Amino acid sequence: MIPISDSIKSKRFPFINILIIATTVFVFFQQITTPSPDAFIRAYALIPALVDFANTNTLFPFVTSMFLHGGFLHIISNLLFLWVFGDNVEGHLGYFFFPFLYLASGIAGGLAQYIFTPSSTVPMLGASGAIAGVLGSYFVLFPLSKIKTIVPFFGFVSVIQIPASFMLGYWFLLQVISGTVSVPLLADSTGGVAFFAHIGGFVTGYILTRALRPILKI
Repeated sequence: MIPISDSIKSKRFPFINILIIATTVFVFFQQITTPSPDAFIRAYALIPALVDFANTNTLFPFVTSMFLHGGFLHIISNLLFLWVFGDNVEGHLGYFFFPFLYLASGIAGGLAQYIFTPSSTVPMLGASGAIAGVLGSYFVLFPLSKIKTIVPFFGFVSVIQIPASFMLGYWFLLQVISGTVSVPLLADSTGGVAFFAHIGGFVTGYILTRALRPILKI
């Protein structure tokens, strides 16, 4: 399922959301045009085996890795979800709490994946955990909205309206199932999708938004 748009009109101009998208595109351009992309990735991606909580220098990748991506499909799919869901979340959380939620969710996602693969030497990169946090926040704020979605069906493509609660609930359940199935394979993993980063990010976004609702009166 590919989201195109939602039925909620943003309360304000999504300045921070656009800034995050622009920054992510800029960093990806630097990543693919640098003389040594592998060195660039190893410098800024999160490599669990190199994490030392007694050395703050090894913790910066929990943030910098959010702005790296594994290819054009990876960054396009991530930023499409951020474009569709991020503007409304920013409109309710505001220019301060929205980037806070985004970064906190990304860091929590990285930590969740690290817990399950602490000795992995495979670089973790991508904004998936942070964007999952935006989805978790959207799930709290707009469960009744409709998402215009491209759905392939037996070789045909349809555009239908799907309730946000169903789409995001389905997405989260899929991450839980995929993450559970992957647990026995983690010791021998050489790459793939960081499902636990998605779960950790989504749960963080959900919890933070529930906590902020009475403060922001949303």
